[in-house]
Amino acid sequence: MTESFYSNQKFAENYNELVSREDHEQHLLPAILEITSLKGKDVLELGAGTGRLSTLIAPLARRLIATDLSFPMLDFGKKQLSQLDESNWHVSLADHRALPLANQIADVILSGWSFHGVAIDYQKGWQKTLEQALHEISRVIRPGGMVILIESLGTGYETPHTPEILVDYLNYLNSVGFDSHWIRTDYLFEDKTIARDLTSFFFGDDPLPMWQTDTGVIVPECTGLWWKRFA
Repeated sequence: MTESFYSNQKFAENYNELVSREDHEQHLLPAILEITSLKGKDVLELGAGTGRLSTLIAPLARRLIATDLSFPMLDFGKKQLSQLDESNWHVSLADHRALPLANQIADVILSGWSFHGVAIDYQKGWQKTLEQALHEISRVIRPGGMVILIESLGTGYETPHTPEILVDYLNYLNSVGFDSHWIRTDYLFEDKTIARDLTSFFFGDDPLPMWQTDTGVIVPECTGLWWKRFA
């Protein structure tokens, strides 16, 4: 998808319709909290999008700064955060490679399904742009702070199947000291028509595995978490 498509309002609305149905068993937040506490922490979320993680983080953190490169996505996320009974958050347009933030402002940095863009959006030179973004992380995080990067390990799979486009990027994270593990964050849709419409919007027209349950239609999803404490 082109950046201009990603940056329009309709995309933000459709994207939120899709991701709001992911992780119906609510595995993601407990997996994050197993890595680090968010209570009383200053948290920076990179690539916050429509507020999928933001609304989980804000009630726990002392302060949340949520950034994204797309104004429509960030504006949607701001509206989601505004529905919470919290006032400890701020949103900002930002590129991962050049954060408009002071040094050492965050105890925890989180990025969900976004940080890979600094690698896969480039061909020759992808490692340089990734290193640039990691350098920005090292600048704005406090000594001893925790970085958690969340990425897909396969939509439509019950066990990890790393998307080919992410292999080099994830191998690089492993090579520079990130630990990792994976969880299931399955989608739950009301019916197969909604499941097909929303998944085809984002993943393409090839049908994904799905099955009917008593509560709705499941599309399996594997999600990986990579984390590292920065000295």
